[in-house]
Amino acid sequence: MALLKNIGIFEKASTDPTLHSLIMQHKSRSESVLFQNNLIATLSEVETQNLLKDYTRVLDAYACLGVLAVNTPKNETVNFLILVTACVSVGKLPDFEVHKITRVSCVSLRNCPTDAQLVSEIQKLLMSEIFYFARTSDDKPYDLTVSVQNAHSGKSRDNRFFWNRGLHRLFGQFGVPANDWLVYAICGGAKACVISRLSAERAGTRFNVRGANDDGKVANFCETEQIIYLDDAVTSFLQTRGSVPLFWEQPGLQIGSHRIKMSRGFEASSHAFVRHLKMMKSLYGSVAIVNLLGCKEGSRSRLCSDVPYVEFDYHTECPGGNPARLPDLLQKIRDYIGRCGYFVAFSSSRASPENDQLRRQHSSQTGVVRTNCVDCLDRTNAVQTVFGIELMLHNQLESLGLSSEQLAKRFSDAFREMWLQNGDSVSRIYAGTGALGGGRSKIKDAARTGSRTIQNNFLDSSKQEAMDLLIHNSTLRGDLASRASALLPKSFLHLPPRQLSYLLASHEEFTDVTPARVFVGTWNVNGGKHFRSLAHRDASLRDWLVNLPEISRTSAPNCIHSEADFSQPVDFYAIGFEEMVDLNASNIVNASSTNKRLWAEELQKTLGNDGSQRYILLTSVQLVGVCLYVFVRHGISQYIREVGTASVKTGMKGTAGNKGGVAIRFVYHNTSLAFVCSHFAAGQSNYKERNADFAQIYQRLTFQMGRTLAQHDYVFWCGDFNYRINLGRERVLQCIAENNWDELRKHDQLNDQRRQGLVFANFHEGHTTFAPTYKYDLFSDEFDSSEKCRVPAYTDRVLWARNSSGKLTGPGKLLMYNRAELKISDHRPVACLLEIEVSRENRARRNALYEAHLNAIGPPDGTVIARVTNTDYFDDASLDFLIELFGNCGRILLVRLKADSALFTYAEGVSALRAVQVRPL
Repeated sequence: MALLKNIGIFEKASTDPTLHSLIMQHKSRSESVLFQNNLIATLSEVETQNLLKDYTRVLDAYACLGVLAVNTPKNETVNFLILVTACVSVGKLPDFEVHKITRVSCVSLRNCPTDAQLVSEIQKLLMSEIFYFARTSDDKPYDLTVSVQNAHSGKSRDNRFFWNRGLHRLFGQFGVPANDWLVYAICGGAKACVISRLSAERAGTRFNVRGANDDGKVANFCETEQIIYLDDAVTSFLQTRGSVPLFWEQPGLQIGSHRIKMSRGFEASSHAFVRHLKMMKSLYGSVAIVNLLGCKEGSRSRLCSDVPYVEFDYHTECPGGNPARLPDLLQKIRDYIGRCGYFVAFSSSRASPENDQLRRQHSSQTGVVRTNCVDCLDRTNAVQTVFGIELMLHNQLESLGLSSEQLAKRFSDAFREMWLQNGDSVSRIYAGTGALGGGRSKIKDAARTGSRTIQNNFLDSSKQEAMDLLIHNSTLRGDLASRASALLPKSFLHLPPRQLSYLLASHEEFTDVTPARVFVGTWNVNGGKHFRSLAHRDASLRDWLVNLPEISRTSAPNCIHSEADFSQPVDFYAIGFEEMVDLNASNIVNASSTNKRLWAEELQKTLGNDGSQRYILLTSVQLVGVCLYVFVRHGISQYIREVGTASVKTGMKGTAGNKGGVAIRFVYHNTSLAFVCSHFAAGQSNYKERNADFAQIYQRLTFQMGRTLAQHDYVFWCGDFNYRINLGRERVLQCIAENNWDELRKHDQLNDQRRQGLVFANFHEGHTTFAPTYKYDLFSDEFDSSEKCRVPAYTDRVLWARNSSGKLTGPGKLLMYNRAELKISDHRPVACLLEIEVSRENRARRNALYEAHLNAIGPPDGTVIARVTNTDYFDDASLDFLIELFGNCGRILLVRLKADSALFTYAEGVSALRAVQVRPL
């Protein structure tokens, strides 16, 4: 039976957005749905007939995906009804028919002619022929998000593959059953009996979304099912693919070979890896990993030691896609796939001793193979094709009694073609083109490779934004979004704005305060080439990073807090370097990362020498000579999430990275922290240029989701700021000899600019009760003796700011601010040790607070039932009185008269009165 356009959209147009309304009808249902003023209500058949005389039919559709909320440039929220107006059938199965979406209409619920441009990218995404839905023979929505095995076991709705879940949300808020009106869309491929479901949990395009997130969800995770139906019997075999579950990315312009960068240290990725495997086991039973990447000796993670793991370097073993060596891989995985089996189900009418024995033997698939390469596209699809056809298809056919050799050959050829088309579909979603290889011509592969390069580098950003909007359907932006993501779990971010704002305003009631220690260090290392120098082989980085508090206690007591307890471990080390490489033209254009790697190894070794604590590299970021590392105490890495990096160039008017800043941010428990390391303009008198460098970095540093420095609870800023002392050289040397630090602070340019409010407003700094850190002769205690004889200065500084309020009181306690006596550079390193307060949620108190709030505000659709007690009916005067009364509380959408009551549906907190009165015939 062909799918019909059973949905009709009727419009009552008005230039006043609060009066404009739509009605959605379905030919098989007596009720309809009314959309007005961003509210939704179900209308009875009588109510629909009374209203439709004032409406005009504007559109017919095959299906409705739901309501999408979009923010305008003026920060207004516009809702769109998303309707499928064209689709094609890709396969009819006994229980349902699958349709591919080819065209959609996005109908604005406020009737503004310019609204269409707000959803142009969403419309393009939904019309890219990668989305599918299904309907049963009696025209009811069929849930494609669930595998055949799970559907037969009674499970419903797998939210991982439910791409328009966010579009269903508004229906649920107003008590309108979405199951009656909306379909469930998957993103992936569907051809006859090979169905791929792409996860919406970490969806994105090829170079925008890689690896894992903090929850263990991975990019391009896809569940592919090979299904055979025979009369009333069905058998299926499930495989999965997904990005390597570590934190990695491929930054920059990607042409030819694609440089992979680990965005977090290996150990800092462990919690995501473990969570991913734990999730896989909970969903599929046992898991085997097939890794098609070339792996260096010893690179296999001990994290997957408890699961079967097969390495097969596809490019080396199968050059040019030649499958000659694939039997070696099949041999390695054959036994595991045989043990896991496949799903088969028979109805009672097909019961027989033979197939009943097979059903008992293979009623469920008990495990899954997880295959990956870099993109999880071409190589992965080729290998999954072989697994499905060579290792399992024969067993599936035999279980259905289809064992003839000729029939098996026909099925094999058909499924091979289906798998090729499946590879094209999945590749088109992630990479923008069909798959490469698979026996196609090299000319076609070359053309697709060129198309991928253009698509991935220049066009995917808008596609990524459209995907994010479709999946999350959230209008959260700016500071509200930043605070919500830090304080609340992801499941709460889709709450209506009023409830979300209430929870954020009440966060003190469900959070506790816990202390954390932060070490921030900065050092200009003058090209970074002397740290292995034999001239001072007895000097140790430990004197800067580990031992400085105790050294300061005896040699510089003014640099430490008198009551500081240094026996407590440091939780975070943020270590910044300037001039890590020579600032020559070659490095400015393409800086070497060799020194960055060598320093990371040295820092790890230094921090790892303390037997009582172990520190792991969270992440690092480099901009020419400026480099920042963050190490975290091993036991707390599992509470860190949303790690991001950013950089800003300020050299040569913002075009070169010889000067600039880098930053690392993350959320620890429920507190957001940002660390910045920067190198400002040089020159004794160039303080205005330094002020401008600070302003540029502060304003332009932007992390994922548009987060800025101002949206973090704490900001720690270190670096070679290059601010000088406005005194002559001899006077400065005299003050140093006399330990007259007050005089030096008084004439320090940074302090002067801060007093005037021109730079680092609202930041804090400890007193510089130590000698200036610049400029020294190498390997010496003597200040600059060159011809320039530069004036000593406090160029190297650490400042910090706290932006949050509530339980977090004060900027934190300064425990130490001092310099270390390492002499392999013309600068001395500086260190600051702080104790700060962080918020940690109490989930039980948060949930109780939310439940109490929901009970206080009443039903989400704002329904009020009014009854009369002194008469048997409502007259016009009674209705007018009630409309006026409730009109002062909110916007009235609908008034229904019942036998013993009047029912009002309205939105609280809005003063305008808009009423639709429906009276029974």
